[in-house]
Amino acid sequence: MMAAVAEPPCSAMILAAGRGERMRPLTDAVPKPLLEVRGKALIDYHLDRLARAGISQVVVNLAWLGSMIRDRLGDGSRYGLRIAYSEESPRALETGGGIFRALPLLGPKPFLVLNGDVFTDFPVACAALRQDCDAHLVLVPNPPQHSRGDFGLEGGLAVPSAPVQHTFSGIALYRPQFFTDCVDGAFPLKPLLLRSIAARRCSAELYRGLWEDVGTPERLAALNAPVG
Repeated sequence: MMAAVAEPPCSAMILAAGRGERMRPLTDAVPKPLLEVRGKALIDYHLDRLARAGISQVVVNLAWLGSMIRDRLGDGSRYGLRIAYSEESPRALETGGGIFRALPLLGPKPFLVLNGDVFTDFPVACAALRQDCDAHLVLVPNPPQHSRGDFGLEGGLAVPSAPVQHTFSGIALYRPQFFTDCVDGAFPLKPLLLRSIAARRCSAELYRGLWEDVGTPERLAALNAPVG
């Protein structure tokens, strides 16, 4: 059987609207994507990697302390990017609702989404979405804080459960059609993923490289600890 043709993303979205409750008190005054790992803001790592991959159109959603992110990133020109902003104030719309509101800014073709609070070296330049799928998930080995995982992986497709479960990394590709029948407002992403998985239109891969969910002050401190 001939392998399905895959399409690279034409734009990207960085999820940056969340309050970062688990990171308090650090996020009382600084939005989580601007927290620094090894002397550089988390969101800067994403932006630099997107620019190197040739993905120049980027959308960042904003809610909690969003003006600080906008002031820091500007129009994206210093990164070699064009950054647009999707406003969600006064409260973030959850992952599903946030992406759905940003769809007009992302265009009609496949796009990449990255959680703003992960630290990773995932090669976004290699990301692609099969033409017979509406979503592609990047899974990672389960970290200690999420030992049960989220999804299985069978034959290149995500499945709701399998003998070995993996953790959803917060990195994925989508087509706008993935959000068919959605309406503006706050809603989670997982029901849409399960709908796509049930239709066998959600592919996945397991990435074993660097990936850390910077979800607590302790994890941030561990990443910034001196080596050696």
